[in-house]
Amino acid sequence: MSIKSERLARMVGHESSAGLDPFYKGYFDRFNRGQFYEAHDVLEQLWLKDRRGANGAFYKGLIQLAGAFVHLQKDRLRPSAALFKLAGANLGRYAGTHERLAVPGVLALIEHWLALLEGHDFQSNPLRSEVAPVLRLEPT
Repeated sequence: MSIKSERLARMVGHESSAGLDPFYKGYFDRFNRGQFYEAHDVLEQLWLKDRRGANGAFYKGLIQLAGAFVHLQKDRLRPSAALFKLAGANLGRYAGTHERLAVPGVLALIEHWLALLEGHDFQSNPLRSEVAPVLRLEPT
């Protein structure tokens, strides 16, 4: 196990919660705290194992979503918009609720943030005036 993998495993713990992989749950924990880079890093561990599998595009879309917010935190507005679009394309491949996440709600969130960026012609960072989003998983 690499040093990075060990650090991430310590970050998320080893036990699954409510039947969720600790890295998947860890993504949401970090994302909802506004720790978007860490959320990206955590979920990447699952994506690397399943990038060509059934959840490959799903995980990739969630990673890109977190990455879009990393760019916003760094005032990189156009790169953020590009990642929002990529995230939407990847997540849009999944209908309804997937892995306990209501995908239509996430797609609406992406469209909202894109509209904020594009509506101000990339001159204003919406993360400075808007409350950062929270992603909720559906109960089992």
